[in-house]
Amino acid sequence: MHVVEASSTHSWTLPERVGSLAMSQSGRVLLGGEKRLCLLDIDMSVDSALNITPLASVEPTVPQTRVNDGRTDRHGNFVFGTLDEAEHKAFIGSFYQYSMKHGLRRLDLGGVRIPNSICFSPDGRTMYYCDSLDGRIMQCEYDADSASVRHIREFVRFADEQGLPDGSVVDAQGCLWNAAWGAGCVRRYTTRGTVDLVFEVPTPNPTCPAFGGPGYQDLFITSSRQEMTIEQLERTPHAGGVYHYHLDDVAGLADELFRDV
Repeated sequence: MHVVEASSTHSWTLPERVGSLAMSQSGRVLLGGEKRLCLLDIDMSVDSALNITPLASVEPTVPQTRVNDGRTDRHGNFVFGTLDEAEHKAFIGSFYQYSMKHGLRRLDLGGVRIPNSICFSPDGRTMYYCDSLDGRIMQCEYDADSASVRHIREFVRFADEQGLPDGSVVDAQGCLWNAAWGAGCVRRYTTRGTVDLVFEVPTPNPTCPAFGGPGYQDLFITSSRQEMTIEQLERTPHAGGVYHYHLDDVAGLADELFRDV
């Protein structure tokens, strides 16, 4: 993990892979590790100093799953999914909500192979999510207090040439931005599920968009080097990097901080 502050870069070696993370109200970082959630207190003055506080074990009796995509809901709870690491993916992963008040609660969204696209409408009442291998982004009514979901339905279905859905975020107008794995682009969908903007990415596998900058009018797009041939990597040596667009007429929306205080 790297944190860039002004002109300096700090690096730490983490004890395990991280599937997702969220900034917390206390200034600590919530990490979704392979099989646990924990809070990380970083001492920016010492590169080797890491203070890790475990919060919850995740599926300890299912060794082949790990934490994947995750994001805070509009109330500051952390919502995430677990994936099957086996080559032949099975529907053994799940979606969860974690809060300091209630702990870990499973969302009744069925089994999942590769969970992604977790994000929330501006009012927090609609949750979006996907199983990437299914080629669809789903939506449902979501209640943060009870960790309950209802009225599960399809939001958008990908055609064969449109890639697979990976990470998503929602902007200030409630539109969903999705990174299309294998298609080299990020698409913006209206609340009705129609495409109204497409941002090309010069590498086939973008992984997740994020908003930042003044007024949240800068779009940052992460990418992956996985599932690329040697020839593709030679043509796009920057694959795995972060790409940037400035948005003149669109404003993003910040994620809520995880409520740890």
